[in-house]
Amino acid sequence: MKLLIVTLFAAILMAFSGIAFGMPDMKPQPEMEATKAAPIAGKIVELLNSSGYTYLLILDADGFKDWVAIPELYVEVGDEVELQPGVQMGEFKSKPLDKTFAKIIFSGGPTDKYNEKRKVNAHKTTDMSAPAPGNKNKKSDRKIVEGLKVAKASGEGAYTIAEIIEKRDALQDKTITVSGQVVKASIGIMERNWIHIKDGSGESGASKLVVTTRDSADIGDIVTFTGVFHNDVDFGGGYKYATILENASIKK
Repeated sequence: MKLLIVTLFAAILMAFSGIAFGMPDMKPQPEMEATKAAPIAGKIVELLNSSGYTYLLILDADGFKDWVAIPELYVEVGDEVELQPGVQMGEFKSKPLDKTFAKIIFSGGPTDKYNEKRKVNAHKTTDMSAPAPGNKNKKSDRKIVEGLKVAKASGEGAYTIAEIIEKRDALQDKTITVSGQVVKASIGIMERNWIHIKDGSGESGASKLVVTTRDSADIGDIVTFTGVFHNDVDFGGGYKYATILENASIKK
């Protein structure tokens, strides 16, 4: 039985990165135990990312908290997650984090059910022409203007969308500002809003940038966002973005 548990534990760890040497350093432990077969579900109350892994402190429905380690996944504090059953072990030292966990569960990552939910949410777009909450008798009269040329934002760190795409490698992880017209909005997905903007820059003027924000904007609005720019972001469930502006705020 012990051999089976150790084998299962090793298989889950190997699945994290596909190569054994990619695993975080850890010292041998006297005891490991398989967790129950039910998925690990609950709200993220704390998270850490390091060396290709995401460490989540999850609060379950019964009020208990457990640390769970999974292959790197884009999630945020407050997200409700469902993860594959894993193997629990005692004291675990992560050198990259310089942190010791009293106990931790190693899981292979999200369940198929959770990934499907993320897929559905990623494509769920709110009809921004509908009455806004608290203003039920009024509809937005703004329209998307195809080919509209939006003036470049002013100030240091300001770029057009064409410039962002051209300089994407140099702009990685930098705080930048960009203006554009809202052409699509998905509201309340994974505790944030997903705003798609165009500014008419570039040869075809068709370039578009996805922005994640807690602020709101209507389709047709001309807005200026400031946020952190990232390349090649994978949110899991098969959804990847070559360029994205994250945790952005609208310039008032």
